[in-house]
Amino acid sequence: MAMINGGGAGAGAVPRCAAGARAVPRARGEWARHWRYAGLPGLDLLRARYVEHSFPRHAHDGYVICVVTSGIEEVGLQDGAVRAGHGGIVMINPEVPHTARAGAPEGWTYATLYPSADLVAGIARETTALRGTAGFVRTVADEPRIGRMIAGIHGAAEAGNALAADSLLRVALAHLLSRHGGPLPPLAPRTAGARTAARARAVLEERMADPPTLEQLARELDTGPFALLRAFKSTYGMPPHTWLTDARVRRARRLLEEGRAPAETAVAVGFTDQPHLNRHFTRIVGVPPGAYRREHAAADRPDGGGTPA
Repeated sequence: MAMINGGGAGAGAVPRCAAGARAVPRARGEWARHWRYAGLPGLDLLRARYVEHSFPRHAHDGYVICVVTSGIEEVGLQDGAVRAGHGGIVMINPEVPHTARAGAPEGWTYATLYPSADLVAGIARETTALRGTAGFVRTVADEPRIGRMIAGIHGAAEAGNALAADSLLRVALAHLLSRHGGPLPPLAPRTAGARTAARARAVLEERMADPPTLEQLARELDTGPFALLRAFKSTYGMPPHTWLTDARVRRARRLLEEGRAPAETAVAVGFTDQPHLNRHFTRIVGVPPGAYRREHAAADRPDGGGTPA
C-alpha cells in the first residue's frame, strides 16, 4: 500500500476558472473542470473534487500525473490498490488499466495533468539518459514541491500565463522523470493468446458502432468465447465489453473536440443515445460530454480559454 499523508485544509475550495468558464457543479459539493489551454499543446488539465463519483476501469493514450490537495484518492491497479493523501503525487503510464475512487468519506480533491506521450518523450530526451519509452516506475510518491508546481501549472493556465505554465510543466515533469522515471518494459512476447486478443481489438475498433457478440467474435477468430475472454483480459487488463466502452469514450472525446454535438457523437461511437453517452462519458472522463465540448472549444479561442495575466 502506498503512502497516505494527512488530509489538507482549505485546498478543497472550488477553483477560480477562466473568464466565462466554470467548474461543472455536481452533487454533494462535487465539482470538476476538464479543459485544455492553447498555451500548453499536448496537455489536458483536470481539477476536481469527488465524493461519490468513482472512475470505472479504463486507460489513457497518454500519462496521468496528479497531486491530491485534500482527502484521499484510491487507485485500483491490476496488482492491487494504492492510496494517496494530501500532497501525494499519482503517476500512471499510458494504457495502464486503473480505477479511481474516494479513499475517505470526505472524498478527494486533486489537480491533474494529462501529458501526451510525445510531450513526455521530448522532455525525457532532453533531460534524462533514459532509453526506450520513458515512464514511471512507481505509482505514488511524496513530492510536496512538485505538488505545488502542478497546482501552479493550473493557476498559470487559468490566468493565461503561458510562459509560467509551460516552464512549470517542463520542470515538474523533468523532476518526476529524474526521480521516479525508467524505461517502460518491452511488450510481452506475442503469444497465440495475445495475437488473438489483438485481432479481437482490431475488430471491435473497426465495428465499434455495431460490434459482434462475444460468441460471434470468437467464431470469427476461430477460438472459444471463454478462451477469448481470458486472452483479452490478460493482454489489455479488462474484458472486451469494458474495453469497448472505454474505446467508445476515447473516440467520443476526439469527436467532441472537433465540435460534434453530443447526440451525434453518441450515435457515431455506438451508444444508443445521448443519455447513454452521458452516463459512460461522465463516469470515465469525470465531466459530462457537453461541458467537455464547451471547454475544449474555448481552447481554440485567441485567448486559449484563459484570462490574460
